Amino acid sequence: MSVTTMTLRVPAELAPSLRASAEAAGLSLNAYVVRAARRQAVLDAAQQLAALGLNEDLAGEGDSL
Repeated sequence: MSVTTMTLRVPAELAPSLRASAEAAGLSLNAYVVRAARRQAVLDAAQQLAALGLNEDLAGEGDSL
């Protein structure tokens, strides 16, 4: 897996809770933020698909998996 380095600026008041949440989850701060970003990206993609109105056209798709 290749990675890209990014600089993330967060409000000073948010940093301690991010660090604490990452520690509580047993993750590094980087892994915690990546997991949160990945979850949000999946939710955004799902909302975009839902907005296309394909609900009925896709009914039953994947049921045999």
